Amino acid sequence: MSKKIVILNGSPRRNGNTSALVKAFAEGAESAGNTVTEFFLDKMNIHGCKGCFGGRSSRECPCVQSDDMNKIYPAVKECGTVIFATPLYYWNMSGQIRTAIDRLFALEEGGNLLRGHGRSCALLMSAEGSGFDDVLAYYNHLAEHLRWENLGQVLAGGNADAGDIKGKPEIRQAYELGKSIQ
Repeated sequence: MSKKIVILNGSPRRNGNTSALVKAFAEGAESAGNTVTEFFLDKMNIHGCKGCFGGRSSRECPCVQSDDMNKIYPAVKECGTVIFATPLYYWNMSGQIRTAIDRLFALEEGGNLLRGHGRSCALLMSAEGSGFDDVLAYYNHLAEHLRWENLGQVLAGGNADAGDIKGKPEIRQAYELGKSIQ
């Protein structure tokens, strides 16, 4: 049975190393019959969460703010898997993806359409270095909080310049992770 997969790509580079992981993952997922929707967050107009607790998951666009998250909310509501893709920035996810994750909270308010519901998630990351421990702690806690099955991660360190990841085993790992989603 095919799944709807949403990829939140938090890289600022359309042709960077994180995007190469996203491309390989999507190819694998689509080869298994899944439908993949990627949101390239850097080109979207997404404002930071105001912490107002005004979200209502029962509304089509649950947040009180009206911006490009209104494109993401329906896709996340309908999908079975969410992929978080990001470069490592200061031992964490990029600001682009952190902002989108914060705003997903609106789907929990007033009806809890985010937590559980048989969803799964995975993490794709590239980095110049290899200090993934802090971001893995955050990601694992997020998956636990959301009650989503954690499908794992592909962590590609040692990729300073765009294109450095080409030919590395993490590209194949991302493809295989995508292909494994059934």
